[in-house]
Amino acid sequence: MSVLLGQSVAVLLGRLYFLKGGSSNWLSSVVQVGGFPILIPFYLLTTTTTTTAAAGEPPLPSPHTLTAIYALLGLVVGFACWLYSVGLQNLPVSTYTLLSASQLAFNSFFSYFINGQKFTPFVVNSLVLLTVSSVLLVFNDDDSSAAGPTSRVKYVTGFLCTLAASALFGLLMSATQYVFTSVIKRRTFKYVMDMIIYQNLFASLVTVVGLFASGEWKGIGREMEGYGLGTTSYLMTLIWIAVFWQLFSIGAVGLIFEVSSLFSNSISVVGLPIVPIAAIFFFHDKMSGVKGISMVLAIWGFVSYVYQFYVDDKNSRVVKKAVDETSR
Repeated sequence: MSVLLGQSVAVLLGRLYFLKGGSSNWLSSVVQVGGFPILIPFYLLTTTTTTTAAAGEPPLPSPHTLTAIYALLGLVVGFACWLYSVGLQNLPVSTYTLLSASQLAFNSFFSYFINGQKFTPFVVNSLVLLTVSSVLLVFNDDDSSAAGPTSRVKYVTGFLCTLAASALFGLLMSATQYVFTSVIKRRTFKYVMDMIIYQNLFASLVTVVGLFASGEWKGIGREMEGYGLGTTSYLMTLIWIAVFWQLFSIGAVGLIFEVSSLFSNSISVVGLPIVPIAAIFFFHDKMSGVKGISMVLAIWGFVSYVYQFYVDDKNSRVVKKAVDETSR
C-alpha cells in the first residue's frame, strides 16, 4: 500500500510543481530524496545498533565497505531522480507513468545477471509486452506534436530521460537485492532502514551539489513568488512530494528485502492505471488510443509476471511440504 500511495501521489504532485510554475529539475530531485530525516526518529526508536555478528551469523561487512556501497547506490539514485524530473517536466503524466513501467523490464534483465533470475516463458512474455508498451509511446503524436517542433524536442528529451532513469532504477533495485542477500546477509528491519536513510543521504548530497553547481538555486525565490497556487502552496507541494517519496522508499526497499527486486517493481506497476486516470481529471491529459493500448499491454505484462511469481510460490510450498513430511 505504501508503494502504491507514495508513488502515485508523489508523481502527481511532482507534475503539479512543474505545471504551476516550477522549473528546477535539481530542486525536484532534491525533494525526491531529501525527506529522509523524517524517518530518523522512527529509526532510532525501533532499531538497535549492532557492530558484531551473532553466533552462527556470517561476519558483518566493514563500515568502510557499507559506506562505499551506500555512496555508490546514492550516486545512482541522485542522477536517476534528475533524469526522472526532466521526464516529468516535459511529458504528460500519463505518458511518463506508462514509460516508467519499463522499469520492470530493465529490472528483469539486470536480475538475470545479478540475482540469478530465471527467464521463464511468462517472464519473457512480460518483458516483451512491457517493451512494446514503451515503444508504442514513440508514435504517440498527440503529445509530441501538439505545439510544433519545440514540443517535439521536449517530448523526445523527456522520453529519453525517463527511459534512461527507468534503466538506472531497474539496475539499482537488482543491486539493492544483491547487497541484502550477498553482502549484508541479514534479515532485520535495521538494515532496511539503513539502506533507505544512508542511500538517500548520499543521493541528497548529489542533488544538492547539482542544484548549486547548475545555478538553479538562484531562481528559487522568483519561482516561489510566481508559483501559480501561491507561496504557501509552493512550499507545501515540495514538502508533501518529499514525504510521499519516503513512504514509497520504505515500501519498495522493504519488498526487495522480504521478496525480491522484481516483486517490488511489479507492485509499483500495479498502480499503473491510477496515475494516468487521475491525470485526466486533474491535469486534463489526453488518453489517446496509443496510450490506451500501451496501458493494456503494460498491465498484461505485469499480470504475466505476477502469475509466474504465483507459480514459483506454489511450487516452493509443495517442495517445503514434501521436505517437512520426509523429515518427520
